[in-house]
Amino acid sequence: MPKNPILITGGAGFIGIHLLRVLVGKYPHYHFVNVDSLTEASNIKGLDSISNHPNYSFYPYDICNKKQMEILFKNYEFEGIIHLAAETHVDKSIVNPSLFVHSNIVGTVHLLELTKTYCQQNPSFNRFYHVSTDEVYGHLGPAGSFIESDPYLPRSPYAASKAAADHFVKAFHHTYGLPIVLSHCTNNYGPYQSDDKFIPQIVTNALNKQPIKVYGKGDNIRDWLFVSDHVEAIDCIFHRGTIGQSYNIGADNPINNISLVNKIIHLLESELNQAQGSFQKLITHVPDRLGHDFRYALNKSKITQELNWKPTTRFDDGLKQTIDYYSQNVLT
Repeated sequence: MPKNPILITGGAGFIGIHLLRVLVGKYPHYHFVNVDSLTEASNIKGLDSISNHPNYSFYPYDICNKKQMEILFKNYEFEGIIHLAAETHVDKSIVNPSLFVHSNIVGTVHLLELTKTYCQQNPSFNRFYHVSTDEVYGHLGPAGSFIESDPYLPRSPYAASKAAADHFVKAFHHTYGLPIVLSHCTNNYGPYQSDDKFIPQIVTNALNKQPIKVYGKGDNIRDWLFVSDHVEAIDCIFHRGTIGQSYNIGADNPINNISLVNKIIHLLESELNQAQGSFQKLITHVPDRLGHDFRYALNKSKITQELNWKPTTRFDDGLKQTIDYYSQNVLT
């Protein structure tokens, strides 16, 4: 049996790919077990560079399938779990809330129940790390930011499903003593993200000369976190975060949607030696999303003070890396 196994759920998703590509090389004494049901948002090819590493294994299992997960818990003496697996697309949650209930709530509870039973026989289990979102807090007006103790006020089916999962994670800590940590992050961006997400969609639609759709006037504000910075934060929290605590992972890169669209198309024009304004005509304003939250922002003071983490990627540098990746993959 491999030593020091760590379970990663959703490891073939956007954040999981970047996390595993870093951790597998950084921690050879761990054996990383990646479980991903390979939905349309997954990209298993993103893990080709580590697929043959001796401290990495992949199982195309579904966390909602208890029998499959029971097999893994019998075969590996897990020291820890990083739970990333989730449905994350807000628009899809508006169309089909039940899918998000099943994956994000039922799947998380199944995993918690298995972990609780496992911990009773394996006291060396270190921690259950649940990765959540800033959207559980609801939305903000033009000023301020959320801190970890703020109440939850989810406003979309996606946010509600993640909030419910968070509450179950915390309940298993308080009721059964399960060693848990949580984190909430702002919007991630970078290579390997599904092309139905906002930034990849802007780039790919521009390159394909298709409409770049913007909800309403494009005034909604998001804070953008480069995925490699998120990976470093996860690493810190998994190894040094205080059991029972939550950590907000913010980036301090707030920008409204229409300004972000313009920034990306200007970078694309420069990258491709296109005339200024070449992509401007593709911008198409569409009716606003139902229940569209105005602004998200997280106060990162806690993780900075306790774990000495802060983002290091300049927004424009991260955008350039992202644009380069999608340009190469769309145009080749």
